[in-house]
Amino acid sequence: MKLGKQFRQMFMAQLKMTFREKQAWFWGIFFPVILMVIFMLIFSGDSNEEFEAKVAIVNENPNETSQMLFEQIQNLSMLEIETGEPVSREQAESWLKEEDVNAVIVLPETLDEKSILLMVNRENERNVTTQAVSSLLNNFIQSANLMALGGTPTYELQFESISSGSSNLQQEDFILTGMIALSIAQGGLFGMVDLVDMRRKGLMKRLRMTPAKMGLFGLSDMTMRMIFACVQIILLSLIGVLGFGANLHIDFLSLLVVFLIGALSFNAIGYLFSSFSKTMESYMGLANITSFLMMFLSGIFFPVETMPDWLQPVSQVLPLTYFVDGLRDSMVYETGITTSSFWIGIGIVVIWGLISFFIGSFVYKSKAIAETR
Repeated sequence: MKLGKQFRQMFMAQLKMTFREKQAWFWGIFFPVILMVIFMLIFSGDSNEEFEAKVAIVNENPNETSQMLFEQIQNLSMLEIETGEPVSREQAESWLKEEDVNAVIVLPETLDEKSILLMVNRENERNVTTQAVSSLLNNFIQSANLMALGGTPTYELQFESISSGSSNLQQEDFILTGMIALSIAQGGLFGMVDLVDMRRKGLMKRLRMTPAKMGLFGLSDMTMRMIFACVQIILLSLIGVLGFGANLHIDFLSLLVVFLIGALSFNAIGYLFSSFSKTMESYMGLANITSFLMMFLSGIFFPVETMPDWLQPVSQVLPLTYFVDGLRDSMVYETGITTSSFWIGIGIVVIWGLISFFIGSFVYKSKAIAETR
């Protein structure tokens, strides 16, 4: 009962300090909102729009072959023909240099000529549109060759994607869940700066001279930060869903598990940083380095699988990688609690949290002993 009363008193004190801490509000609320809005504006959009490229057709010596090919190219809905008619090569090359068209297709000049020339801008030779036009034209030529031989296509490739959960992950969903994970992590990493300030002012030394338990002091702070994280997840979800059309299919049990464990674990890491830091500058340096490292290596803005092979093992040891995967499982796929990968990730996050909390408590206790000698 005594411990419960002590915990409540410490919790209320921590709550008041948090409301006065401007850095915690910035890194916990305003920074994630600003960052998410920027990335949403950059990457959001209708990913289901049909691909279309603008091309110019050169047919300077019309003949039976070139006319037949031109009529077939006109039927390709993914290619928009500039002016709708063939133009001179000089005009087509001028458009290509000025990047008014994505490519130029030069049709055969004689009946006996068997090649079709594709011209692209050298500066854009490796971009997605150029590669797509090249692949499309190559498939077109193969089909034309088959028709010239009198053959009829027997097989065709159809494409369909499925999800292990109830929905597919869209770009908006990916960024939203990533920013929620990042904001909760940053709230824990940066939220313990007040402990450093208290120690610098001698408040921690005075607290140790009282019957207060230092473990309860740290736990009350982490509990308060967890409530702060609830505000983060609700605010960012509303902005993502109402402002950018993100789709959330939440499994509340899985979300509760990953949220509680993730919030407490990252607060424990912040608690560890505060135990080693003698100044607020050193604490913020540790928190900033850790935050930016995990921000770009934990799959917040792009999948871990797209990273270089030598860099992926680094991502596999970071707690934010598993935290964001757990959030996506529980907020988009609705598969979290039913999969072994979910619990493996949760276990790794728990290990990070427990190790950080016990080391931080040990360091605080050691410093207390040293100060009393």
